[in-house]
Amino acid sequence: MVFVGTYEHTLDTKGRLVLPSKFRSHFADAAYLSPGAGCISLWTPVRFEEHVHRLEEEARKGDTSQDVLRGLASKSEEVRPDAQGRIMMPTRLQTFANLDREIIICGNIHHIEIWNASSWTAMADELDESVEIAFRQGSGI
Repeated sequence: MVFVGTYEHTLDTKGRLVLPSKFRSHFADAAYLSPGAGCISLWTPVRFEEHVHRLEEEARKGDTSQDVLRGLASKSEEVRPDAQGRIMMPTRLQTFANLDREIIICGNIHHIEIWNASSWTAMADELDESVEIAFRQGSGI
């Protein structure tokens, strides 16, 4: 599965997020929320396990610190969507990514990212430029 697209959504007053209908079936049973680079990452169980195994291998080789795994485990959360496709965003993760009411949900190939809308907007032009440069250089991403 590949996650693509960008969606404007809101957190309700209880800190719940409705997943875009396009993504819901991939998270029907469970999902993992984890801190990302300025955002919250939402993973399917299979992709989260792959991510953890990759980090374990990097830690075994000495390419990353064991603290990375410790931090990921302690700050991540398993969630289960309700019948309306909503997931609860823990307060600590909302605070980490500075999430308020207006958010952006976007695909990042192997997982989904949940951004503060203003943070996403500030970064969007740089993303467009990066994609354009990559195509001009022939990488064809």
